[in-house]
Amino acid sequence: MSPRQDTRQLILDTALRLFEERGYARTTMRAIAEEAGVTPSNAYYWFASKDELVQAFYLRIQTEHAERAAMALASGLPLTDRLRAVEHAFLDVIADYHGFGSAFVAIAISPESPTHPLSESSAPAREQSMAIYREVVAGAAPRVPDKVRDILPELLWLCHLGVTLFWVTDRSPGQERTRRLVDATVPLITPMLRVARLPWGGAVVDQVRGALAVAMERAG
Repeated sequence: MSPRQDTRQLILDTALRLFEERGYARTTMRAIAEEAGVTPSNAYYWFASKDELVQAFYLRIQTEHAERAAMALASGLPLTDRLRAVEHAFLDVIADYHGFGSAFVAIAISPESPTHPLSESSAPAREQSMAIYREVVAGAAPRVPDKVRDILPELLWLCHLGVTLFWVTDRSPGQERTRRLVDATVPLITPMLRVARLPWGGAVVDQVRGALAVAMERAG
């Protein structure tokens, strides 16, 4: 890593620590710069705002998740096995950031916040994450029914957001309840695939598609 990249990472790591310790609203860019040992102008060179710092964190997490997921998805496994492996890989990636998540969730879920998962600002990280779930579906064996192949990645991604929110509020040691939730809910995808294969399954899939369209409307 180059010295310039080191500085950028230092600023981001410092910001995440201060967000956890002081809260997002009470942490200023100047305080982040001072704590990181850089000038405010240097901090602003790398990140124009606290929101940009959060987006950089999102991208870091998604990059690490994609790398871990790639190992889990290398071989053609059943959809449930692929999904379970990907969700546990994500929990491994975010394990060290639980304090930050707890401190930040109230800001992130505000519809007006640029850091909301469905905001335009979050589009790069959202797309990177969505690509993982497209791969989960595309490489499953047996093949996922055509009726649901186009909507299933978005549905799985929304469920992934739910898992993330549960993790943020999970106070069990090592957030082990979240892992148990993943193991308990992943098999629920099997009945949906069975319905999709039935002659009348298309009507149910269309209803799900309509609900997804509403859920995925962009915030702010």
